[in-house]
Amino acid sequence: MKSYFAIGIMSGTSLDGLDIAYVRFSKDEKWNFEVLDAHTFPYCEEWKKRLSTAIRLSAVELFTLNTTYGRYLGQQVQDFIHRYDIKRLDIIASHGHTVHHQPEKGFTVQIGDGRAIQQVCPYPVVYDFRSQDVILGGQGAPLVPIGDELLFSDFDACLNLGGFSNISFRQSERRIAFDVCPFNIVLNHYAQKLGKEYDAEGKMAALGRVNQDIVNQLDILSYYHQSVPKSLGLEWVEANIFPLLASLAPQDALATFSEHIVHQLCNVTEQYALKKVLATGGGVFNNFIINRLMENSSTEWLVPSPEIIHFKEALIFALMGVLRLRGENNVLASATGSSRNHCSGILLP
Repeated sequence: MKSYFAIGIMSGTSLDGLDIAYVRFSKDEKWNFEVLDAHTFPYCEEWKKRLSTAIRLSAVELFTLNTTYGRYLGQQVQDFIHRYDIKRLDIIASHGHTVHHQPEKGFTVQIGDGRAIQQVCPYPVVYDFRSQDVILGGQGAPLVPIGDELLFSDFDACLNLGGFSNISFRQSERRIAFDVCPFNIVLNHYAQKLGKEYDAEGKMAALGRVNQDIVNQLDILSYYHQSVPKSLGLEWVEANIFPLLASLAPQDALATFSEHIVHQLCNVTEQYALKKVLATGGGVFNNFIINRLMENSSTEWLVPSPEIIHFKEALIFALMGVLRLRGENNVLASATGSSRNHCSGILLP
């Protein structure tokens, strides 16, 4: 039984840091995996600023950052390889960092040029997983459902609580997936107004006042009533979420938006009768929201080991890299809305 050794790199919209996972994969009747090493490299203040403001760069500035960030990714991977004394490596799979996501206009942009990664770290590299899906008529997101299908099919659904909350599950013999609502991309924004990087355990939100009128306005945003597949980006948050919360003090904005998150997640689990949900991503440590979910739904919210909580997306991008190396489909049309399942990512041998 052949084994593949892969590194997956994930940078989320919440800018928590760069997640890197080194994973061994093998396949008999189904895919098996073992996370051998994993580490999060926190972004320094300069990189947080550069990535958070990239959406406002000119084309020339963005192309320059694409190369610079690619070299940065390559250096972090090289440091990771040295840190864990990695000897066997078949593929590096990089998600990149999403700057623009407008599939309705025919494009999505994740910076971090794979050629720059490979220049610094000379191994086979796969990158730019999303663009092909958009060209095929899909949302370019979510991509993680292929891993949910192949590695975590024992659960009714897989929920990721990161910059955005997204979910995937099987329905009528096919896996569907979509972004449920924004999560840390909004919560971190208001926590930082209070001098914190994030709202640890949701303690600040728990002390805020919920503005029910604004919760009601958030709940009726048209996105939540669109059919799947569908996905969200920073542009949508800036146009639809921040204006509704603008009149609130930061602590009240945290409380109000947390209540909105609970409404949307409970709506989804009720609508699709999801009883056993695997929850991962940094948001699982927001005890305030998790407790509210438990109080307001009959769903069993299951939290796995810390390495799966933190590195599930990096793990799955590593798998996507292996599938690309094998020439096998690594994107599900039922999740993204593209015209067909396909094998995506630019491969640099």
